[in-house]
Amino acid sequence: MDISVIVPLYNEAESLPELEQWIERVMKENSFSYEIIFINDGSTDDSWEVIKELAQKNPSVKGVCFRRNYGKSPALNTGFERAQGDVVITMDADLQDSPDEIPELYRMITQEGYDLVSGWKKKRYDPLSKTIPTKLFNATARKVSGIKNLHDFNCGLKAYRNKVVKHIEVYGDMHRYIPFLAKNAGFGKIGEKVVQHQARKYGKTKFGLDRFVNGYLDLATLWFTNKFGIKPMHFFGLLGSLMFILGFIAVVIVGAMKLYNLHAGNPTILVTDSPYFYLALVLMILGTQLFLTGFLGELIVRNAPGRNHYEIEEEIRLR
Repeated sequence: MDISVIVPLYNEAESLPELEQWIERVMKENSFSYEIIFINDGSTDDSWEVIKELAQKNPSVKGVCFRRNYGKSPALNTGFERAQGDVVITMDADLQDSPDEIPELYRMITQEGYDLVSGWKKKRYDPLSKTIPTKLFNATARKVSGIKNLHDFNCGLKAYRNKVVKHIEVYGDMHRYIPFLAKNAGFGKIGEKVVQHQARKYGKTKFGLDRFVNGYLDLATLWFTNKFGIKPMHFFGLLGSLMFILGFIAVVIVGAMKLYNLHAGNPTILVTDSPYFYLALVLMILGTQLFLTGFLGELIVRNAPGRNHYEIEEEIRLR
C-alpha cells in the first residue's frame, strides 16, 4: 500500500464527507493505493455515525472510536499502530489542511529520501492572538530541539516514512514535537514544505491558549528526558554537588570570620545569628537531596527493562 492517511478528529461530523471525497479524488488522480484511518476521539456529535457510513461506501475507509476524549496524541499513536502504507500522512479533519498537498509530500518521502516532512502554513487565516504565540512557540522549539529548518512544529499536515511512526511513541500532548521525537529516535532527515492553510469551514477550533503554556512544559520535559533520561546523575548529581560545595565553602567562611574576630578581639555575633549560616545550611541540604535524587534515578534506570534496548538499522553477521 502506498499511503495511509490518519485523521484524528473531535466533533467534526460536518466536514468528514467532504474531506473523504477530497482525499479519494486526489488518490485516484495519482493512482495511489491508500487507506484513510479516522480516529474518533470521543466525539459527542454524529462523527462516528458519519465514519461508519463512509466506510460502507468506500472500502479504503477505516475507523477507530475512543470511548471518551483522550486527546490528539493518543489518537495519532493509535493511527500509527494501524498504518500499513509505505508513507503515512497525518492531517486535521477541519478542512484547513489540503489533501492536494499529498502527492508532493509523498514524492519528498519516496524520491528525496526524507524520513519526515512537516507542513508549514506560511500564510495563516488565524487571529493575531494565535499567530504571535505560535511564532514564539516555534522559535523556542527550534532552539531546544536543534531542528533549525522547521517553522511550524504543530502543523497537523505531515508525512512520514512508515518505519518512523513504528519507532516513536506519541503520548500526552507530545504530538506538537513529533519531529523532535523522530530526531531522538535516529531519524534525522527532516524536511519542510510550505502548504496551503484554509479558513475553517465548519464548527469552531478545539484549541485554547492553555496549549501554549502546556506546550512549553512538554518541551522542557522532552528535552530533559532526552538529555538526562538514561543518566539522571549527570544532572542531579552535578547540580547537587555544586550546591553542597558552595554551602560548605560558605560555612567555612562564616566560621573563619568568627574565629578571626575572636582572635583579634573584635566584637562579633553568634554564628547562628548570621543569615549566611542558614543560607549555607540550606544549600548543603538541597545539594544532598539533589545528589540522592540522582542516585535513586540511576538505580531506577539500571533496573528498567529497556535500559539496553537500541534501535539497530542494519547488521552484518559472519556466516
